[in-house]
Amino acid sequence: MNKKKLLIVMSNADPMKAESCYAPLFQATIAAALSHEVEVVLTGLSGQLAIIDVAKNVEMNLDTHSTLYDIILEAHHAGVIFKACNTSLEMAGEEMIGEVEEKVGAAYVIAEAMDDNTVTFTY
Repeated sequence: MNKKKLLIVMSNADPMKAESCYAPLFQATIAAALSHEVEVVLTGLSGQLAIIDVAKNVEMNLDTHSTLYDIILEAHHAGVIFKACNTSLEMAGEEMIGEVEEKVGAAYVIAEAMDDNTVTFTY
């Protein structure tokens, strides 16, 4: 039996509203910690999270000053694989965070989402 993969496609979660990004990143972290294969694809509006200056400058917690980048680091350490949409990155023209392992296009996202062994969440 093939192991299922969790594909989280973050497209509409607004990086300038940290609370909209927290749930998908937290769910990815928990799934990876439970030994599931997890990929997060950053695309559309959420593609900005792949940009180093965005991820590191959006505070998640005003008391601890943790940022969305800290949440991404935690997810990555748990085993989450991050990928970013080519188009989002080309439009931004900025330096990416090191946790993005691959640039992918729409065909990749569609192929993965259509795979019988993939469960897809979108945000």
